[in-house]
Amino acid sequence: MPSVLNRVVVAPSGFKESLSAQAAADAIAAGVRRVLPDAEIDRIPLVDGGEGTAVALASATGGRLVALAATGPVGESVGTHFALLGAGDTAVVEMAAVAGLSLVPCALRDPGATTTYGVGELIRAALDTGVRRVLVGCGDSGTSDGGAGALQALGARLLDADGHELPHGGRELSRLARVDPSGLDARLRDTELLVACNPFNVLCGERGVARVFGPQKGATPAQVEQLSAGLENWARVVVRDLGVTGADLRHGPGTGASGGLGAGLAAVGARLLPRFDVLLDHLDLDARLARADLVLTAEGALDHQTPRGKIPAEVARRAKLHGRPVLALAGTLGEGAHEVPGVDACHGILPAPMALADALLRASELLTDATERALRMILLGSRLPGPAARAAQTPAAGAVPGAVPGVVSGAVPGAVSGTHRPSTVR
Repeated sequence: MPSVLNRVVVAPSGFKESLSAQAAADAIAAGVRRVLPDAEIDRIPLVDGGEGTAVALASATGGRLVALAATGPVGESVGTHFALLGAGDTAVVEMAAVAGLSLVPCALRDPGATTTYGVGELIRAALDTGVRRVLVGCGDSGTSDGGAGALQALGARLLDADGHELPHGGRELSRLARVDPSGLDARLRDTELLVACNPFNVLCGERGVARVFGPQKGATPAQVEQLSAGLENWARVVVRDLGVTGADLRHGPGTGASGGLGAGLAAVGARLLPRFDVLLDHLDLDARLARADLVLTAEGALDHQTPRGKIPAEVARRAKLHGRPVLALAGTLGEGAHEVPGVDACHGILPAPMALADALLRASELLTDATERALRMILLGSRLPGPAARAAQTPAAGAVPGAVPGVVSGAVPGAVSGTHRPSTVR
């Protein structure tokens, strides 16, 4: 075993609808063990505000989860949770735990109808514990309502031109005529509300959240335009009726997070912060990367979107501050996969074409096997002689072909040299 691979950091994200970040880290670690059984493996399952955020931060800080029921994305009650961090003054509300795409049955994937109402219910439940700070993690959402549902759960009334309360869903936002904030939970004024979000996601415009992510949530092209128009109207009315100043709800960084939840919460005083600045400090990531000989990261799809706030890009950026090599594993390698800054090499986990359902079901096995294959290639590369070694192996004039330098020909039966020596890799 080359000494350069004594310490391996495993820092993946989850694979959507397949593996949690913890499960992905475990699968990769199993592959490392097959090749480097004595290596020190530091598992750092990473969260980006989406699925698993509350669990990961509760675990990292010695906190606990609070289980409860709340309104799910399609309007039915779901079992969910929020976290109380170890210090006791901060709650973490994971929007994916109550309004995530995984909670929307495939037959009901219509982002014009889904709601963030349950997110507002979780925030209120967190406020009931007396915390001074609520951190809302955005990611893996199944909604596109601009956070309208969350504001309704927090006490705001969304009214049409006739003064009737709007039903849930982003498609209704085009009919919004007025927001009545008089019933908003008064505790919001005395609580620090932070939103951990991807700053590249904005609410409106050509790169607005409905156009970029609506199709992934089941929206047709016509529905994308309907949602975009509704979010434009939502931003206009909210700014006017809630007196929002000093914030650009249409194009500000993070306003499009989780189908526009970022904009809705910003309208009631939340601060939108780059998610990795908020989340990764709890995990001491930089110091752990600095100790690594090799960094392994992973996500479901590595492509041109990865540099726009995805975990492998952030891991690679931080690893390169310490000069550490980075290998990225992915369920699929798309356009731009080989151009992610800081990623030295990438490797797809599928050994052959297969149905998506099979790949999702076998993701753990596939990730472990792919890790093993990739590490064996790294070991092979470490054994190949460099230019200086090849020059040293060039026979001198008059030397016996095939003789080992310094060894009398025939003195060592079966002696070999160079890259032809027997492999120690099993």
